[in-house]
Amino acid sequence: MDEMIYIAMTGAKQTEVAQSINSNNLANLSTTGFRADLHAFSSVPVEGPGVDTRVNAVTDSYGTDLSAGAMQSTGRAEDVAITGEGYFAVQAADGTEAYTRRGDFRIEPGGLLMNGAGQLVIGDGGPVAVPPNSSLSIGNDGTISVVPLGQGAETVSIVDRIKLVKPDESQLTKGADGLLRLPDGEEAVADATVSVQSGILESSNVNVARTLVNMIELARQYEMQVNVIKSAEENADSAAQMMRLG
Repeated sequence: MDEMIYIAMTGAKQTEVAQSINSNNLANLSTTGFRADLHAFSSVPVEGPGVDTRVNAVTDSYGTDLSAGAMQSTGRAEDVAITGEGYFAVQAADGTEAYTRRGDFRIEPGGLLMNGAGQLVIGDGGPVAVPPNSSLSIGNDGTISVVPLGQGAETVSIVDRIKLVKPDESQLTKGADGLLRLPDGEEAVADATVSVQSGILESSNVNVARTLVNMIELARQYEMQVNVIKSAEENADSAAQMMRLG
């Protein structure tokens, strides 16, 4: 009886973990450049003294879906999407370099370029700083050009170039902040083959239909496991009653 309860209990607990991963994907449906997290259930024997009679149900995160999202035209010069493979280099909260496909850029009051998540965009020499200007454009190679404030349209100066990288995706891991990183803090080198397009944003790659179906399946699975626990309790009560009658 206790084995029945144990299996159902661990299963219910891990179903909650899976549901949180699935819910996070759904919550980021409209997040620019978001990459969905993947999960799977597995059975892991509980090791220890005595006979191996216990098995843990475990929810494993087996990576991130790195497939491209849909492209949406915005017509805004600071909105940039990568065409094909590659990533933008940004500065994470801890100051380290990380990678993302999020290209909804904006210029903060101090002139630094950052994305919609508040992460500084890295250029050739560190975070990109944009001087006051009357117009801004971003070339296909990530070069940022501006017309300085007070100058004519014929006066165009190159400010910086966004660091575009194309690391081995099998080495990338996703952190809690949604950014991708190489192992051991390694930094990818700039790749001139990565191309971008201005006026376009890449949407999240979350599959709405599949995510909603997963949510329903996980809810039913959790309910089934709770019912198993209730059944085990009812069986135990019935057995105890029979023993008292005997």
